[in-house]
Amino acid sequence: MSFETPLPPYNASDPYATFLNASCLDLLLIEIVPMAHRLASELAVPPEDAAAIDEEQQKEAAFRRLDRLGFRVGQGLVERFSRDRPRFTDTLDVIKFVCKDMWTLLFRKQIDNLKTNHRGVYVLSDNSFRPFVRMSMESSSAAVVRAQPFLHFPCGVIRGALASMSINATVHAELAELPGATFQIKTITVKT
Repeated sequence: MSFETPLPPYNASDPYATFLNASCLDLLLIEIVPMAHRLASELAVPPEDAAAIDEEQQKEAAFRRLDRLGFRVGQGLVERFSRDRPRFTDTLDVIKFVCKDMWTLLFRKQIDNLKTNHRGVYVLSDNSFRPFVRMSMESSSAAVVRAQPFLHFPCGVIRGALASMSINATVHAELAELPGATFQIKTITVKT
């Protein structure tokens, strides 16, 4: 899968040649949050005798759905694009793969900054996060609140990519000001 214009000669019948229009991905990322909210509200219809489902519970269900969708996308991306690479030997190499190659594939730019404490915590900063570039509102605080749900899908993508490379981690996103986003990855070590 590539965002670049295919060079001739290209064969459209090649089963391994896939091309993705970047605007399709942008539109998908715009629509995925409202879709998750609609599904959460439709699936949360309570029986007649039960109390109404709380709005906060519906939001959490939508966020879990977005995270799971992103998780599966991250797994698929890693399965496809890391198969021709040698096996990663270090967690930092895996994180660099996510920051450089996978982020470029998804958002057409690399992560702007990667920081680590060398104890399993990584902070990825994207100063111009592509889904937020065209997003604006009257007040900055209202824009941050409206944009926060759009971070659950990329968090799931990162988690899925790391899980496919045998790294168990939690991913949290923070949004201070549009269009920047910060993702914090904490690797979970299994004690034996």
